[in-house]
Amino acid sequence: MIQAAPSFLTRSGPLVRLALFALAAAMPFFIADAARADFRVCNGTQNLVGVAIGYRAKDGWVTEGWWQVPATTCATLIEGELQSRYYYLYAEDAARGGRWTGDVQMCVAENEFKITGVQDCYARGYQKMGFKEYDTGRRGSWMVQLSDTPGDARKPELMKRNRKIKILATLGPASAEESMIEKLHQAGADVFRINMSHASHDVMRTLIQRIRSVEARSGRPIGILADLRGPKLRVGKFVDSKVDLKPGQTFTLDNNEALGDQNRVYLPHPEIPESVQPGHRLLIDDGKLALRAEKCDGKSIVTTVISGTRISDRKGVSLPDTLLGVGALTDKDRADLDAVLATDDVDWVALSFVQRPDDLAEVRKIARGRVGLMSKIEKPQALERIEEIIELSDALMVARGDLGVEMPLESVPGIQKQLIRACRRSGKPVVVATQMLESMISAPVPTRAEVSDVATAVFEGADAVMLSAESASGDYPVEAVATMASIATAIEREPHYPGIIYAQRAQPEATGADAISLAARQIAETLKLSAIVCYTSSGTTGLRASRERPQVPILALSPIIKTARRLAIVWGLHCVVTHDATDLDDMVNRACRIVADEGFGKPGDRIIISAGVPLGTPGATNMIRIAYIGSDGQSGV
Repeated sequence: MIQAAPSFLTRSGPLVRLALFALAAAMPFFIADAARADFRVCNGTQNLVGVAIGYRAKDGWVTEGWWQVPATTCATLIEGELQSRYYYLYAEDAARGGRWTGDVQMCVAENEFKITGVQDCYARGYQKMGFKEYDTGRRGSWMVQLSDTPGDARKPELMKRNRKIKILATLGPASAEESMIEKLHQAGADVFRINMSHASHDVMRTLIQRIRSVEARSGRPIGILADLRGPKLRVGKFVDSKVDLKPGQTFTLDNNEALGDQNRVYLPHPEIPESVQPGHRLLIDDGKLALRAEKCDGKSIVTTVISGTRISDRKGVSLPDTLLGVGALTDKDRADLDAVLATDDVDWVALSFVQRPDDLAEVRKIARGRVGLMSKIEKPQALERIEEIIELSDALMVARGDLGVEMPLESVPGIQKQLIRACRRSGKPVVVATQMLESMISAPVPTRAEVSDVATAVFEGADAVMLSAESASGDYPVEAVATMASIATAIEREPHYPGIIYAQRAQPEATGADAISLAARQIAETLKLSAIVCYTSSGTTGLRASRERPQVPILALSPIIKTARRLAIVWGLHCVVTHDATDLDDMVNRACRIVADEGFGKPGDRIIISAGVPLGTPGATNMIRIAYIGSDGQSGV
């Protein structure tokens, strides 16, 4: 029987006005051997849309149900055995009183059907003007796309990445428009970062809306990361905006709000003189000026200039030797976090300048699991307690820019490798960030050193690599994403790549779920199976499958769109939103059908499936099964 709509959709009452779209057939009414199909609708508009799905019976039309599909949302409305071979889908724009001025199309494998403009089509026996007839045949999946702008809707291309590592692209002035976001996604971006240092709450909400609109048209889950600014420590201002200093001279930072001169400057952060000890270093303007503390009385710091000759207004202060007594969350961060959570549409939050495990506690308390928590490692103090920080985090970002300021530059590559391996052992995603293709801010091609930098992260098995200014404010944002994707794809095809990844593979924990994931990877590689399919509600099973870094593709099937979006950042996972299986046969058939539909297998290929029994129980992965894709590509054996 047809199953109910997902919980995040609203079932609506009859909405019989101007119908937008209808499909049916004037042929024999029933299926001799009942077929199965999914009806998936992607609402790429900015309005609520009412949708009805029904079929033709002997005595007329029968409506299976009405749903309200929120703006920029994709969802499978019904699935299971079809009551008839001939179905219609009827939709109207609730915000426009049923009138529609955009485009719609339905895709069934290679077939495409499209209606443009207002259609006078009515279900439930009403007059059928402009009715088009269509036979579902034995196709297992229908995709309907709703678009605001005439000519905008199109058959979605098969969004199948040819690489395992993911790409995180920062949005900014160069990439804020929806058309550019779509180009970045098509070029290879899997997750988009919104930098809260520069984005207002209104800008953030606009970007989220545009990303979800792109997601609706692509039919693929897209992750969104909101990056909190964190504490920004800066000196005050000077009488002449800047002063020149000499190495060896004395220079004081104090709590006097008067404009600075060659001898002193105001430091508007009382926590710094309260925490700094004699001998600690203070780095100004990303290390261009280095000071050493000589005397500290809790209100001022008397320093000696070690290197550098100039300091100017509002330059940043870094403290590589000092553990500050304040947390990583500022008042601005709290306001930003509240705004992020209010959208209920952001998947990850990145916390800047984490120093200790306690810095994560407040964010955990506020977020309550509604977003994944990513700790940015950019302070030496964090490295001293990194295992505890990883344990309390959902993911890690290696923020090499600030880390390189506060630590010797030559130590950063080793730290990057250590952090990646620590995250892989823990099964937590890890992102390598900062200056990966820096030259592409102003040039259409990267330097050879930058190519090697990206390649190193790929060889180390990082989950994702990130673009910052390259995609946010650079002259070539699309080229930067495409270049990063091209590098990653080429490296993963290198003959030495599997051996390097295998050598770094972490030992599984002594749990049944980890043993299942290990066995699935070994069986898939030994038998050269087409894919590993894992059913995952919370995302934990998908993370375990990814940690094994198998050579074969991993498909993560989840009934929860938020889970699929959060897993978009995880190495090797191709995420698909679908209902939980109803029984073991449905589990096998659904997995085989999705592998074939997504282009990872063909009839006769074998796959391996991991799931939990009882079905639908989160965190209960306890079984694996090998299956053949049936000759129709829609069932399993």
